[in-house]
Amino acid sequence: MTTQNLIGQIHKKKSFLCIGLDTDLDKIPSYLLETEDPVFEFNKGIIDATHHLCVAYKPNIAFYEAYGLKGWKALEKTMDYINTNYPELFTIADAKRGDIGNTSTRYAKAFFEDLKFDSITIAPYMGKDSVEPFLTFGDKHTILLALTSNIGAFDFQTKKIEGSELYLEVLKTSQTYKGAENLMYVVGATKALYLAEIRKIVPNSFLLVPGVGAQGGSLQDVCKYGMNATIGLLVNSSRGIIYASDGEDYALAARQKAEELQLQMQEELEKIG
Repeated sequence: MTTQNLIGQIHKKKSFLCIGLDTDLDKIPSYLLETEDPVFEFNKGIIDATHHLCVAYKPNIAFYEAYGLKGWKALEKTMDYINTNYPELFTIADAKRGDIGNTSTRYAKAFFEDLKFDSITIAPYMGKDSVEPFLTFGDKHTILLALTSNIGAFDFQTKKIEGSELYLEVLKTSQTYKGAENLMYVVGATKALYLAEIRKIVPNSFLLVPGVGAQGGSLQDVCKYGMNATIGLLVNSSRGIIYASDGEDYALAARQKAEELQLQMQEELEKIG
């Protein structure tokens, strides 16, 4: 999917909502455990109930790998279902991969060609030759972890190196990579005040912003400091939407939570016209 396609969906739906599919068998409604593929059935219910309110879905790959072959099959079925029924939606493999050369190429083939994701999250710690293999795939996007929403982000990401914080160096250096026009960046909603500085370095890039909802990030602050001329934001909510109910009404409850966020996003979009 091209960036222009994504921007078009944002304007059409008046939403820049990304829904995280962090599907946990310990949290889904118990009646689904009796089905042949509980993970897929749960995902299907969420997708059918919310597809018109969001522009992206983000399966967290660890939640599928944890169940071995059955989990991987559920992920394949989920991706096939999205791409067949709602091909306009942007898909993100939240895999946080990052390795050198041929290994990165194999990761890219797995997620871009086999599973047909539009994008993947990548840890940039190993540098240029761990990132550029992902950037060789046309109309696919590589989303670098820049400044994350977890407590441990302060262990390394904000440490200064020769007077500049590490996450800023990640942003600056990555812009020199071949294929950098296909880069996006993860910036946690709990770090919203950092967004103004980030936008000075990557004014045109899309930012994937987790942490709104269960983690307490403010949508209004994210928009105030992070929105650019083409919106440039994908704001993710996972637990706050998909686990709004653990009963048979889980899909309806998820739709209601997603609609609440979508309406807030519509208000923010109306502010800029």
